[in-house]
Amino acid sequence: MPFLRILALLLFLPPWPALAAGATPLTIATQDGRSLSFSVEVARTPQELARGLMNRSSLPADAGMLFDFGEDRPVNMWMKNTLIPLDMVFITRDGRIAGIAERTVPMSLEVIPSPEAVRAVLEVNGGTADRLKLKAGDRVSVPVPVFAP
Repeated sequence: MPFLRILALLLFLPPWPALAAGATPLTIATQDGRSLSFSVEVARTPQELARGLMNRSSLPADAGMLFDFGEDRPVNMWMKNTLIPLDMVFITRDGRIAGIAERTVPMSLEVIPSPEAVRAVLEVNGGTADRLKLKAGDRVSVPVPVFAP
């Protein structure tokens, strides 16, 4: 009987407990007036920044990971041990999208540089930027504690 209770509990758990438990709302205001909402994990520690979305076989459509580097600086990303294609959205301290690397190649060791110094990188499912028509100049906002100076 305990086995059935545990099984029933597991069936109702969200597929990504880390996303559900530590999710932070993120909004992108597009230049054409749309407001797009995401639920993101925030990576800040060296370990979180290094691990990112490695070894995940899927990501919910409205989810992602925000890499907060704490200050504007040149950033180099890669796809080592990342199983799914991602779009990388490079964000300056003031929330402006500086550029987007679309449909990055899973498992690639190719370095993906930021187009300029950025404060953060948002990783979402590959193809999301194109589907939602995101572009440089759109604005990203997150709750104050996430992007505090």
